[in-house]
Amino acid sequence: MGFIMCSMVTITFSQEVVQLWPSKMPNYKESDEAEVKNNSTGRIGNSVSKVQKASLEIYLPSGGSATGQAVIIMPGGGYGMLAYQWEGTDMAKMFNSKGIAAFVLKYRLPRSKSVVVSYEAPLQDAQRAIRYVRHNAKKFNVNSSKIGVMGFSAGGHLASTLGTRYEIDNFQKSDSIDAESARPDFMALIYPVITMKDNYMHAGSRRALLGDTPDPKLVDLYSNELHVNEKTPPTFIVHAADDKVVPVENSLQFYEALKKANVYTELNIFPVGGHGFSLAVGQPLVQSWPDRLIEFMRSLK
Repeated sequence: MGFIMCSMVTITFSQEVVQLWPSKMPNYKESDEAEVKNNSTGRIGNSVSKVQKASLEIYLPSGGSATGQAVIIMPGGGYGMLAYQWEGTDMAKMFNSKGIAAFVLKYRLPRSKSVVVSYEAPLQDAQRAIRYVRHNAKKFNVNSSKIGVMGFSAGGHLASTLGTRYEIDNFQKSDSIDAESARPDFMALIYPVITMKDNYMHAGSRRALLGDTPDPKLVDLYSNELHVNEKTPPTFIVHAADDKVVPVENSLQFYEALKKANVYTELNIFPVGGHGFSLAVGQPLVQSWPDRLIEFMRSLK
């Protein structure tokens, strides 16, 4: 199926924005809810909430500098909003400067009135996103075996859910895109939410995704440290020890599970940095992390 036939395309500031579900979207019901865009000049810049239609904003490097690698970026926001600029488009531009294609995922949020089963929607959109990029790899000048995912905070939970449960049959397949593998070739998790268990959870993310009093089986299902195995993709992790929002133990537990499964991984723990530092501009100790990530990506076979 051709690119134009399988997606609706608009152009925004010379970037393509494609709807991931151009026809029937799974796990959706009609509602009076409308997407909310907050155009802000504040710290995190533009953000989005009450997402109605999942989309990818596509950032491609010039052909001469393209490495063939690609990253699907999942902004954070506690599963209640998306820090779309701070942890999305700003990162995409950084990747382009390194010759790496980037795709910012605007995923549906679980408490939307338009979502039927709350906890299934973000993963459905993440699966569709990586399949879409893989299906169109030649068009994007991307190597189909070099497509990774990156997530910040709750977006890190979504990325690690995809990385550990990419095989789950989460919706009825409808076209050739859905026949592609949803396994990321690598993951980058930046101050990620990992666990839904009481000890180190981020309460807001768990409440938004699983509800106020979640079934213990759901808590285990979405505690991603429990689902690592030898097929989990190579993983790069960044966290600050003084993070007061998402405890650093989220990353430590995931790293231990990766090590136990013999997964190629790198963990960077900074003594200070707090939460939500994105590119960490102006934070000399932390701002080296994107360079570490690029080196990690270059080391992958």
